[in-house]
Amino acid sequence: MKYPLVLDLAADGIPVAVTCRVLGFSKQAFYAWRQNPVSQRDWDEAHLVNGALDIHADDPAFGYRFIADELPARGITAGANKVARLCSQQRIWSVFARKRGLSRKAGPPVHDDLVRRQFTAQAPDRTWLTDITEHPTAEGKLYLCAIKDVWSGRIVGYSMDSRMTSQLAVSALRNAIALRTPAGTVVVHSDRGSQFRSAVFVRTLRHHGLTGSMGRVGACGDNAAMESFFALLQNNVLDRRRWQTREDLRLAIITWIEKTYHRRRRQRRLGRLTPIEYETINRAATAA
Repeated sequence: MKYPLVLDLAADGIPVAVTCRVLGFSKQAFYAWRQNPVSQRDWDEAHLVNGALDIHADDPAFGYRFIADELPARGITAGANKVARLCSQQRIWSVFARKRGLSRKAGPPVHDDLVRRQFTAQAPDRTWLTDITEHPTAEGKLYLCAIKDVWSGRIVGYSMDSRMTSQLAVSALRNAIALRTPAGTVVVHSDRGSQFRSAVFVRTLRHHGLTGSMGRVGACGDNAAMESFFALLQNNVLDRRRWQTREDLRLAIITWIEKTYHRRRRQRRLGRLTPIEYETINRAATAA
């Protein structure tokens, strides 16, 4: 940054040699910079920073390690140490990172609360609830994002991964859309997690004509119907034993959702029907 100052002072009549001597570098270094003001290294690092900013904007949960993993898909190859240095300089941090002496608050909502704890619906695919839960295995944590239709209580979409990113939430949403092909206004209600506030999740909602909704910070009751499903999952699957691999736990969760929760567990609010029975009877009645 001192080299442009030499040019400014030279325009005011101060010799280049004098300025270089005072600032502590040689004339040769100044003239080398003047012939090539932007080095290849600066150019490459600028492209890397732009790519990191785009990745972080899509998923604020990504820290420098995840950003380094995503950069090759954008045609940029760099080591984790270099990515860490540039991310630190540009203050690109994961929303989950905690710096000493600092406390982070939940981000602002990107949607209003359209549900307001009214967990009922008069028709299918009018209100969907979504959230993310986690459970440890010997290999590491497994994260589950599920989407529940409040009309029947059915889990219409879910996705599991070893990382809690916005793609986890987007995959669950796309699975729900593929299964239900909803028509009309569908409200997708969540908490203020960064995955649901990410640009890619919001774009997916808008692309498919869905309406977002968010509860308040720290108010579990604003998504109580989804929390009740996760509590059942915790008691019936997650806490039954210690899980050695993510694959074992993943298969157990799928089996419990599709076989037990959907087809065997009767719910009083549905007239002691299972979610599949309730949907079958009421869809047939509506069609008739």
